[in-house]
Amino acid sequence: MAIPYRRLDKQSAAVLLVDHQTGLLSLVRDIEPDLFVNNVLALADLARYFELPTLLTTSFENGPNGPLLTELKERFPDAPYIARPGQINAWDNEEFVAAVKATGRQQLIIAGVVTEVCVAFPALSAIEEGFEVFVVTDASGTFNALTRDSAWARMSAAGVQLMSWFGVACELHRDWRNDVEGLGSLFASHIPDYRNLMVSYAQHAK
Repeated sequence: MAIPYRRLDKQSAAVLLVDHQTGLLSLVRDIEPDLFVNNVLALADLARYFELPTLLTTSFENGPNGPLLTELKERFPDAPYIARPGQINAWDNEEFVAAVKATGRQQLIIAGVVTEVCVAFPALSAIEEGFEVFVVTDASGTFNALTRDSAWARMSAAGVQLMSWFGVACELHRDWRNDVEGLGSLFASHIPDYRNLMVSYAQHAK
């Protein structure tokens, strides 16, 4: 059965960044490491650009999973930060769930490491509680394509929508007349080819 098109709305969406921790990042092999970090930071930057409520969470950060990516701490110094003592599924942590519900947002944009666990478990749990869930595939990573594709299939079957960070940004923006330079600069800072596009635009706009 086809899932109806549920369009992201910047007034309804919140971003959940789950377990982008230094130890776990070393496990990501389904996408090139530098590109992966770039995509995670692109998602973070678009969350700031659209002023979306953003939550940060880690699991067992004093153990082998390691601390949160420093760049995320720097981008969201005032965001709710839930350091889970051990729960693998972030949705099993009462403080995390309370923080999600406190945003008042019904659409959850989720990314994390690793895809089949740290992303899939809270995504499926949120679907069960009636949230609309959008997983950012290129800002989530795991061991290999096999485990990633299995996770994508499981989430899709439950009604989770899979998107890229670029797709998320464009769907939230809706209309270029809202702003060209701001979002264009964000894209240019994370996509080299888009930088060329913006340079060309600037030259022709003179």
